[in-house]
Amino acid sequence: MSFYLNTFLKLLMGFITMIIQINLLGKSNLAPSNVIDQIQNFVLGGIIGGVLYNQEISVIQFLIVLIIWTLVVFTTKFLTNHNSLIKQFVDGKPTVIISKGQVFPHQAVRNGLSAHDLAFKLRQAGVNDLNEIDRAIWEQNGQLTLTLKTDSELQFPVIMDGEVDQLALEYTQKTEDWILNQVEKQNLNLSDIYIAYVEDDHLKVCTYGKR
Repeated sequence: MSFYLNTFLKLLMGFITMIIQINLLGKSNLAPSNVIDQIQNFVLGGIIGGVLYNQEISVIQFLIVLIIWTLVVFTTKFLTNHNSLIKQFVDGKPTVIISKGQVFPHQAVRNGLSAHDLAFKLRQAGVNDLNEIDRAIWEQNGQLTLTLKTDSELQFPVIMDGEVDQLALEYTQKTEDWILNQVEKQNLNLSDIYIAYVEDDHLKVCTYGKR
């Protein structure tokens, strides 16, 4: 097989694999929001780039490697979507860096966020006074989410992917027992709920429906 034909076939298979992964796993890896999306993009790009011009690796071997990596990604994605412990291990969890204008240095340092980095991100968000901040959360994707004290109309989901969000409960001043009681009143289970908000002292629920 000629060099150009071999390269073309590998490039075509890599392109098709990327399209399949994007369409089956969702569009989140186009704008990575978690560890799996980032790793998927890096590793798949490395596999394609590293093998493309290596004539010692046949097209069949390349295809097998792509299939193995796709299965690994699908399995990990499925497990993180259906098991909270695995999701927390893989993706981590949001961390409060600032609360009521008070910085928590130990939380920032533990997440690899230096004082210079924090100050830069606050400037990017247009915040120059810590006292303006109600809460700053370091997200799993390395982004800083700010809530200002003037943002009184914000709503926070108290249930996501069938699990109660403890951070959101602090904002809504509701207890987990209250949330579970509201879910029970609607004849639902937590696992039925995709996302839910507290609105006018009631729980507004969006369920998965038929899956």
